[in-house]
Amino acid sequence: MKKVERVLFKLLIIQLFCLLFSQALLRVEAISPYISKIPQYEGVTKENITKIVETFDQ
Repeated sequence: MKKVERVLFKLLIIQLFCLLFSQALLRVEAISPYISKIPQYEGVTKENITKIVETFDQ
């Protein structure tokens, strides 16, 4: 049983390290647009302002 606990503890530590590393990568603004797809989902990267203004002018 101790051997299984040791393996699970090592897996937990590795998973925690990977989580912290990925969160640190997402905090870097230069790398974030290449990793995270959220700006594409929100439509921030596209220039839709002219279309919105044109519909208000009608």
